[in-house]
Amino acid sequence: MKPEETEVWEPVPVIVKPGSGWDPPGDAVILFDGKDMSEWDIPENTRWVVKDGMVTIAASHARQVQPVWIFSRKMFGDIQLHVEWCSPEKIKGEGQRRGNSGIFLPGRYEIQVLDSYQNPTYVNGQCASIYKQYSPLVNACRRPGAWQTYDIIFRAPRFFRNGRLKSAARVTVIHNGVLVQNHVKIKGATTFIGNPEYVAHPVKQPLGLQDHGNAVSFRNIWLREL
Repeated sequence: MKPEETEVWEPVPVIVKPGSGWDPPGDAVILFDGKDMSEWDIPENTRWVVKDGMVTIAASHARQVQPVWIFSRKMFGDIQLHVEWCSPEKIKGEGQRRGNSGIFLPGRYEIQVLDSYQNPTYVNGQCASIYKQYSPLVNACRRPGAWQTYDIIFRAPRFFRNGRLKSAARVTVIHNGVLVQNHVKIKGATTFIGNPEYVAHPVKQPLGLQDHGNAVSFRNIWLREL
């Protein structure tokens, strides 16, 4: 099977005008406050750089490094997650090569981060898609260089002791104040090639951020355990 066999290009989600983001509530677990990445397990010689209240995947590096996911030190299950992110203002590349990153919900279920402002690509891989599973209901993406928000409600899957799926994961995504994923049933762990399948895992898993080789920035990352 080739990657193109699971790409969906139509119908293209309608474009809507987004709103603004949120500050963390009193019971939030702060994962990034603009100062350091102490809540994350980051391998050496990676491209994650903290500066000016945000963490950015550096476009250049002293050494040649491979893109890598980073994961939270703490494990989480059912969560309300808030993430603010920004794709580069200077447009470089197109389709999946433009402002690409991702958010791995606990258990390896990806919410796509992508510059989808006037940037056609397969719609189940555009911004705010459940990657290769669900296209967003609408395209709420801001212009390149503008800060964007994801507010995500995630219920982790449950498995029987023998590894069989008991209940599938479900997720709701609000992008820039606009509902784009409405309590959808996740089909399995994210895959680039082939169809998603569940692999049994504990309810609590780390949260992940993706380095896809593009200079995407993040700030104000927090969650509430549900």
